[in-house]
Amino acid sequence: MKKVLFFLAAFAATISYAQDLPQNPEPGKCYVRCTTPDVYVNETVTLTVKPGYKVLKTVPATFKTVTERVLIKEEGKKLTVVPAKWGKETVTYVAKQGGNTLKVIPASFAPSSETIEIKPAYAQWELGASAPDCASGNPDDCRYWCYKGYPAEFTTIDTQVLANDASTNSTPIGSKDASYTKTVMLEPAKVVEEIIPAEYAEITKTVLDRDAQTVEEIIPPVTKTVTKEVLKEKGGLTTWKEVECSLVEYQALPINWNLGSATLTSQAKSIIDTRLMPVLSQNPGVKLEIASHTDVRGTASSNKDLSERRAKAVADYLITKGINSSLLVANGYGEDKVKNRCKEGVSCTEREHSVNRRTEFRLINN
Repeated sequence: MKKVLFFLAAFAATISYAQDLPQNPEPGKCYVRCTTPDVYVNETVTLTVKPGYKVLKTVPATFKTVTERVLIKEEGKKLTVVPAKWGKETVTYVAKQGGNTLKVIPASFAPSSETIEIKPAYAQWELGASAPDCASGNPDDCRYWCYKGYPAEFTTIDTQVLANDASTNSTPIGSKDASYTKTVMLEPAKVVEEIIPAEYAEITKTVLDRDAQTVEEIIPPVTKTVTKEVLKEKGGLTTWKEVECSLVEYQALPINWNLGSATLTSQAKSIIDTRLMPVLSQNPGVKLEIASHTDVRGTASSNKDLSERRAKAVADYLITKGINSSLLVANGYGEDKVKNRCKEGVSCTEREHSVNRRTEFRLINN
């Protein structure tokens, strides 16, 4: 009966999606439809949930008492005149100044002499006597020409030279001194100044220490950072991809959840990395369902919530690894799909219950 129902469902699906099925499929092969996903990026937005403002506080004025020294009589002066003092002084002066008498000594000369050239040395051509053996009839043909030199001629003249030039001889004439007595000022008149000090008194008064003022306190705004997904690239292109037939059936993801917890342990993350990530990297664009189940212990609503949180925890971890969220479907079935007899009201062992506490995955069509 089940085979008949499966055949009818498959036949109906074939009719419905005949136009979308892969071309030339091979018997015994499994295919999943891959749609290029919408590509989203996370964008962080900071919102002001409460604006900044200022708070004003008044601070009253403060006063203080001070003691001040004040002038009650200004400083003065008393002047006393002291007369000049006089004395006698003898002054010596030159009554007749000294001088000199001068005697002239005339210049004297000494005899001398000076030799001067009166005719310089010279030479000239002169014609000599005829040669005795001259055969010429003209006696001038046999005469010799000689270039004869004559010495210079000098004369000596008596002169005088200056022995001593004219000069004077000075004889001093002595001076005569005299004296007189005069009255001189030994100390001039002066005024002696005496300072009369000022007089002071102390008074007490209240003065403003700090005036009243306003203190401004700035209250910063309250902000909240929200991360939102923003469409970066629109998907929607559809292709068919051949996959292992086992991957379209639920496969176990052997995560050992802590009791009542939906938090992934480091061991659970390692299982996802080694089991799920290779499947997704080898089948890009294929959609993945993560299904989580519980046993029947506890209320149905709490089990449903726990399984949904566990499935979502796996999906969220895959998103942090770079998997597009549009390719992930997280379903929590709670206690709806137990795999053995351990239904509500049936007594089972812990081992039998553990079979129903499971997380599975499979590749699905879009």
